[in-house]
Amino acid sequence: MPETKIRVLIVDDDQDQLSLAERTLSTFGFDVRTHRSSLGVSNLVRTTLPDLVLLDVNIPALSGDKVLTLARGQAPKGTKFILYSASDEAQLRALARASGADGYICKSVQGEALAQRLEALHLKPAAPESVPAAR
Repeated sequence: MPETKIRVLIVDDDQDQLSLAERTLSTFGFDVRTHRSSLGVSNLVRTTLPDLVLLDVNIPALSGDKVLTLARGQAPKGTKFILYSASDEAQLRALARASGADGYICKSVQGEALAQRLEALHLKPAAPESVPAAR
């Protein structure tokens, strides 16, 4: 019985980085779509229904954490947003927490390690949505 491929949308303004990540993840069985701009991500998330969205943090027009905030409202329930950057890992971790990202991955993580990290994030249970306290 064939397994369902994990659908990943990668958003990065660096065409070389996009191509490398797309080739790598496709090799490891992911269904990959790419986008080179922070503009239009919300619409893509709504129409392509990705399981994971890998967002470059340092992208022109709108930074990845801002795109996350806008796109999450258009995403199907269960879509996970991962910040992706060459920035210092401690800064990336703090930004992921502050923006409500489901995780982060440094761009130095490549090849099989990238595929494994994404698979682990995909399998990780979603954080429960906050429920207002009863008064």
